[in-house]
Amino acid sequence: MNPVAGLAIGRIVIGLAMFVAPRLAARLFQLDGSGSATPYIARLFASREIALGAATLATSGETRNRLVTVGVAVDAADGVAAILSNKSGDVGKIVTALLLAPAAGAVAVGLGEVVRSRSQA
Repeated sequence: MNPVAGLAIGRIVIGLAMFVAPRLAARLFQLDGSGSATPYIARLFASREIALGAATLATSGETRNRLVTVGVAVDAADGVAAILSNKSGDVGKIVTALLLAPAAGAVAVGLGEVVRSRSQA
C-alpha cells in the first residue's frame, strides 16, 4: 500500500473508532474516558481525522501533497499536545509515549512522502 493512502486510511479508521466509541477509544490510548466532555471532544478529533483522511484519498497531485503537508502539521501538533500534557502532569510518561509514537511516525512518513513527491516533480 502506498504510504499516503496508508496514512489516510489510518486517519479514517482511528477517526471512526473515536466517533463511534469515544470512551473505549480513549481507554485504548490509556486516557481517562470518564469525563462528561470526553465523547464530545473525542468526536471533534474524530471528525477532523475522518475529513483529512477522506480528502487525502479523494485527491491527487499537488492537492494531495498539500493535504499531506497539512496532515504533518496536525500530527506534529498532536505530538506537542502529548508533550504538554505530560509536562502539566495530566498524563504520565508511558501514556505520553503511547500518544507521541503514532504522531511522530505519521510526521516522519508524511514528511518523507512530501519530500519524495517534490523531488519527482
